[in-house]
Amino acid sequence: MYVVTPPPQRSDLGSNCNLRVYQTWKGSNIFCLQGRFIFGPDVRSLGLTISLIVVPVIVFCIFVASKLMVDFSDPWGGLSIVSVALLFTIYDLILLMLTSGRDPGIVPRNSHPPEPEQVLDGNSGTSQTPRLPRVKEVQVNGNIVKVKYCDTCMLYRPPRCSHCSICNNCVERFDHHCPWVGQCIAQRNYRFFFMFVFSTTLLCVYVLAFCCVYIRKIKESEDVTIWKAMLKTPASIALIIYTFICMWFVGGLTGFHLYLISTNQTTYENFRYSYDRRSNPHNKGVVDNFKEIFCSAIPPSKNSFRAMVPSEAPVPSRPAVGGFMSPNMGRGNDEIEMGRKGVWAMAEHGDDKNGGNNERFHVNDDELGDIRTTTDDDERSGRPNIHPRHSSWEMSPEVMALAARRT
Repeated sequence: MYVVTPPPQRSDLGSNCNLRVYQTWKGSNIFCLQGRFIFGPDVRSLGLTISLIVVPVIVFCIFVASKLMVDFSDPWGGLSIVSVALLFTIYDLILLMLTSGRDPGIVPRNSHPPEPEQVLDGNSGTSQTPRLPRVKEVQVNGNIVKVKYCDTCMLYRPPRCSHCSICNNCVERFDHHCPWVGQCIAQRNYRFFFMFVFSTTLLCVYVLAFCCVYIRKIKESEDVTIWKAMLKTPASIALIIYTFICMWFVGGLTGFHLYLISTNQTTYENFRYSYDRRSNPHNKGVVDNFKEIFCSAIPPSKNSFRAMVPSEAPVPSRPAVGGFMSPNMGRGNDEIEMGRKGVWAMAEHGDDKNGGNNERFHVNDDELGDIRTTTDDDERSGRPNIHPRHSSWEMSPEVMALAARRT
């Protein structure tokens, strides 16, 4: 007799009831202050970025701006140089934290795969194995856009959504993962990222300009050549070289993102697709594209990281209509993220003194057809089926239902 054993129960469900969402998060993110800030796994690079901003400003205020305060006859004029530099730096750091420490637009994972589609055989009219197609087509502004199924998050990604391999999350309107801020740049923080890059460019221009002003004042006050004036302030020379290099980097990045905003593209789309050869379904015109980025309301986060983990509801049983075919069938186990292990069964062979020699084995898809046929014969003959079939979306795709046969 074949006996169906239920899937192994998770023993950690009770303990999860006292945990918060950020404590059981499946992505690679790092949380701070009890889930109030979410960062990428490479958040350590954020300290380097802050140092590259703060240290040059401190050098500027000590060796350049303080000297200019003495040269200006109006005390407010000299004080304003330091004040503007400090305010610019604080504003730049706030934008950096708004970019790095917030949810960029993570799509919550599904606990179970979506409902498969029932496919009908065109010849016989009978239903075939339910399937989840790899790609679906949706309409965006009158254009057909293909969306892909994510095996890790078990969902169909919304348009312009992509799975970040670094953070291990599906992110809406994914632009890129920036290692300098240690976070994905996407729908909910792209505006702050652009403002951060742009304000950093302005800060570089500001420091470089007043370093040049200070060198010129030394030249005029001491009546020396420009080269001798530069030798008298090596801090200004170092800042000019540093800010000039950074200005080309962040300035070029600002110009590139201005182009992306004007054409309503993301960095991911620009490198992976070529909208120059076909129409961009998201392009609304230059003015409306800028309004969408800077004037539209930022959508709320779809994740409540500080909420308590809800208790897992029991998986509803579904009628056995054939095996379930996942779109990731045939893929390696490392690419498939499912829940529990498959169902195990016991086979009786009547060799020992008790009349049976129980042996444990795993039932595969090749045996399911015979088992279903025998069960259907039992039902038609009126014999009761004392071992109902079990199915669970938490099982592996190869074994989704198992019926018992009475011998």
